[in-house]
Amino acid sequence: MPWFYQEGELNRQAVLELARRAAEESLGRICPKPRRVLLLPPDITRAHSGAGWITESLYHFYTDLGAEVHLIPTLGQHVPHTPQQNKWMFGTVPEERIHAHDWRGGARTIGEVPADFVRDVSSGKADWAIPVSLNTLLLDGGWDLIVNVGHIVPHEVLGFANHNKNYFIGLGGKPMICASHMMAACCGIENNLGNLTTPLRKCYNKAENDYLGDLPDFYFEVVMAYDQQGRLGHTGVYVGDDVDTYLMAARASRRQNITIVEPLKKVVAVMQGDEFYSTWVANKAIYRTRMAMADGGELLIIAPGLKRFGEQEDVDALIRRYGYSGTENIMRLWKTEPVLQDLTHGTAHLIHGSSEGRFKITYAPGHLSREEVESVGFHYADLNETLARYNPASMKNGFNTMPDGEEVYYISTPSAGLWTTAAKLEGRQ
Repeated sequence: MPWFYQEGELNRQAVLELARRAAEESLGRICPKPRRVLLLPPDITRAHSGAGWITESLYHFYTDLGAEVHLIPTLGQHVPHTPQQNKWMFGTVPEERIHAHDWRGGARTIGEVPADFVRDVSSGKADWAIPVSLNTLLLDGGWDLIVNVGHIVPHEVLGFANHNKNYFIGLGGKPMICASHMMAACCGIENNLGNLTTPLRKCYNKAENDYLGDLPDFYFEVVMAYDQQGRLGHTGVYVGDDVDTYLMAARASRRQNITIVEPLKKVVAVMQGDEFYSTWVANKAIYRTRMAMADGGELLIIAPGLKRFGEQEDVDALIRRYGYSGTENIMRLWKTEPVLQDLTHGTAHLIHGSSEGRFKITYAPGHLSREEVESVGFHYADLNETLARYNPASMKNGFNTMPDGEEVYYISTPSAGLWTTAAKLEGRQ
């Protein structure tokens, strides 16, 4: 069970007080006088969750006790932060105490989730072992205390983000990230979304039990929701060191972050320019709305920061080469194309990002050309023209009627929720 939790409308001060309570309890529950502390927040793509200032407060709490405190943003395969981004997100945490995760060269394999287990929980859709490959600083740092900070929110690979995702994707090595993402893709993105315990989550729970059971760690997890004025704020904090802490938070997220709608013909979504620079992360707009989109509808994504497709050069090249061309085509190519077999997390991403021809996906990017956007299978819209017509400052979340009578459904922060029809949400665990 959780150490403690609090639900209801929580302002910044209330969240910070709960962070201090969690830190104080960690001294009694895990280590009374920690010498080395590791903080594991999400990366900048979840900055809206407040994880940056929560982490900053924890840094100073433990530092004031005399501990040597370090921080690793759980990047997974995302691009490492610049010093400026670290300062923007983590405030007064010194740059030399913030370490970039190297998913290719900075991880070590310590075991595996057996193929038989993977086959069983995926009902035969995947039949390979998942290597447990993790950040070497995590494994070798001699930590007295490890604090995971994160935002529980619907997620395309794991059903809901955070908890041990921080370790196995956020600090995962290439073998684990690739095997995991391909397994999740084979299980189907729309089968993952909204499920508390997906097949991949079962694999991660087993990996945590088998290999990380002795870590001196706990989780500080937040849930957020929109209020009646359309403002995104904290509605729950859940603190503990077990899977029940995750499940309680995920149930709250499922109640608050999933919006049931009738099939939507036109959706306008904004991916903030200071958080989303690639379709690798901006495609969350696709993932979180696809179960709500009507056949033949259009998803228009306003992405002023968009300047590339992949987070790394080789994945960017992979996306440019194969495009978001549908599950059937990508799975066919996967069987014969070495690059798709090597970069299977990218292969899975191509599957997740396709509408399978069911609805139109249009990007209004800040830095990509029409030719580039159309070459990967999306439609293109001019950013300035799009902002003039669909001005985020004058739109409200939900249905909006434009001056010419066009009705659109507006979503200001797609990454904070999931939109779906009631029929597509049936049968979730």
